[in-house]
Amino acid sequence: MNYRSCFFLIALVGLSPMLSVGPTVAQAADRLPNFVVIFTDDQGYQDVGCFGSPDIRTPRLDAMAAQGMKFTSFYAQSICGPSRAAIMTGCYPMRVAERGDVKQVHPILHSDEITVAEVLKTKGYATACFGKWDLAKHAQQGFFMDLLPTHQGFDYFFGTPTSNDSVANLYRDEALIEPKTNMATLTKRYTDEAIGFMRKNKDRPFFVYIPHTMPHTRLDASEQFKGKSNRGLYGDVIEEIDFNVGRIVDAVQEMGLEKNTYVLFTSDNGPWLIKNKDHADGRLPTDHGGSAGPLRSGKVSTFEGGLRVPTILWGPDRVPAGTVCDSIASTLDVLPTFAALAGAAAPTDRVIDGEDIRHLFHGEFNKATRDKTFYYYLRVHLQAVRQGKWKLHLPRDKEPIGAAPFSKNNHIGPADRIGFDKPFLVDLNADLGETTNVADQHPEVVERLLRKAEHIRNDLGDVDRVGKNMRFFDAESRPTKPPVPTPRKRSLRKSKQESPK
Repeated sequence: MNYRSCFFLIALVGLSPMLSVGPTVAQAADRLPNFVVIFTDDQGYQDVGCFGSPDIRTPRLDAMAAQGMKFTSFYAQSICGPSRAAIMTGCYPMRVAERGDVKQVHPILHSDEITVAEVLKTKGYATACFGKWDLAKHAQQGFFMDLLPTHQGFDYFFGTPTSNDSVANLYRDEALIEPKTNMATLTKRYTDEAIGFMRKNKDRPFFVYIPHTMPHTRLDASEQFKGKSNRGLYGDVIEEIDFNVGRIVDAVQEMGLEKNTYVLFTSDNGPWLIKNKDHADGRLPTDHGGSAGPLRSGKVSTFEGGLRVPTILWGPDRVPAGTVCDSIASTLDVLPTFAALAGAAAPTDRVIDGEDIRHLFHGEFNKATRDKTFYYYLRVHLQAVRQGKWKLHLPRDKEPIGAAPFSKNNHIGPADRIGFDKPFLVDLNADLGETTNVADQHPEVVERLLRKAEHIRNDLGDVDRVGKNMRFFDAESRPTKPPVPTPRKRSLRKSKQESPK
């Protein structure tokens, strides 16, 4: 019996009284909360009005924040695929098992990993994914069909296997319905399908996951929005996403489900600065990347701009209106929190990195875990640790081998392509731009965070070691170092830029 089977056997035993009597299932399901997660791609921290955007209009997201909660210290991962592995499993990407036991740039999620959709299905949830999956191989063709969402806990899938760098092939469940689909239509169509699914399943609990294709490039917007933003096509895309977020909220209210639904909006990583002039924050109409605002750097970086993302939670009568949460939280917390809210059992046969943050959802900030720690990995390399207001960048080379293929990191500005010859401590409350090393003034903090780093290296791993709780479901014997793909020979033309997509 495999890992996943063991989990579901335990879960179904707990469900057996419900399964025995039909009406009881419906009555219990009526009391369970619905969950909608809207997950944008490469949207920067400042690319929302209520997070400080000077030129992108997001009235619906701003209203969600006014009616709910804005998270200002919410983290994803540094690039697309790892972020999707994290939100689905509640685990750092370094921890999860991958098919073939190779730590890919974008994880190929092992079938024995357990997703949040699978956890919620043990409580009778209807589950669906609308958008970019990116966990069955980072390719529009030749991916693993048996690792699409319909094999990972979702009843229904309408979307594309991976990023839209050149084309987006559109699938319904496992059937290709539109090769090279019109990308300008995707934001609206994902939303149309999601609303249809919610309406169809309004009498039972549902989990709707909407990982939008954009604003990852290539960018496109419908005629209703194209040319309307002061920020060019990038702004058009964000404003269209905002409008469609509003449609989701409106649909929830029209169905009378607003007091029993949580809507979580967030992004998969920071802005893709290589799409902007001079790797700067997006500000010009011709820039096709976003802005991290007060944060340093962007996607493919472990500075704050790479992983800290704009996040809003809406849930009338449960999420206190107009609140701001600055406690550390992340996409890792989605699985254990949704499980707890649904009365479902999170997996107990493996380490889950996230924690149940219902207390934060409901404004009980005094219950926040005081010593909560977040670890910043780039590929298989641990680069920084945060606890409270303190963030410690660990000593590293300018071109660390553990970050390959991003060792020579052309995705971020030259000023951020640096190493540290000694620990670099930042007080994020005083120095959000991570400019000043205060390690000498706080040696006790440095020592504490170095111990934290050593603990996670032993548990989770680093470039030079495999952590004791890294998962390798296919291996006959555990490797001693994280197994990474053999570097490909690339043409001179292609080698100018390795795309993280």
